[in-house]
Amino acid sequence: MTRRYWNINLEEMMEAGVHFGHGTRKWNPRMAPYISAKRKGIHITNLTRTARFLSEACDLVFDAASRGKHFLIVGTKNKAADSVASAAIRARCHYVNKKWLGGMLTNWSTTETRLHKFRDLRAEQKTGKFNRLPKRDAAMLKRQLSHLQTYLGGIKYMTGLPDIVIIVDQQEEYTALRECLTLGIPTICLIDTNCDPDLADISIPANDDAIASIRLILNKLVSAICEGRSSSIRNR
Repeated sequence: MTRRYWNINLEEMMEAGVHFGHGTRKWNPRMAPYISAKRKGIHITNLTRTARFLSEACDLVFDAASRGKHFLIVGTKNKAADSVASAAIRARCHYVNKKWLGGMLTNWSTTETRLHKFRDLRAEQKTGKFNRLPKRDAAMLKRQLSHLQTYLGGIKYMTGLPDIVIIVDQQEEYTALRECLTLGIPTICLIDTNCDPDLADISIPANDDAIASIRLILNKLVSAICEGRSSSIRNR
């Protein structure tokens, strides 16, 4: 049962297309309890259940944020990438929106080494060291920095494993989800009708292909995170 009012509006969700699932041939039977109808070969998600689980997720992240917990938002497909970055920046969360590098969490020592290299290269670029190197060496370091920025830019300030991971599109980010399950990191997943709702700690049934749907779900979650952070400051 949700403990706070998060202004989750069914009409707003319908306007964003949150209720549109995949074609009826591309579905996971475990999603049956979250599907309310079929329309022109498309499964329609039960928005009342979506609202309930989204509210529960907002409660969870609010409480976690109020206790200073750290979040990682993952969504690498083109339709999700921009929304993931803007939502994460707004809520001061870490994010991955280009490509999930296998072992990013389960092989954290390697990721940490890459992050140290990334920070060192950024510092060298800012101090003008690249300009004092031979052109070939400078070009090589710039390529390295660009590569690291692309794949690690959203986690450049991450100093340890996240406390909660929010995943947009369970199917697309299955490797990230498996790493969280292996490490026991709580997950919140935006799941479409082709997903397994039993894998995440909280699964939010919603359209994971429409930009408006992704943006709406993420905005609700990051608003709850921001409120949790604010309540922590007020209560100090």
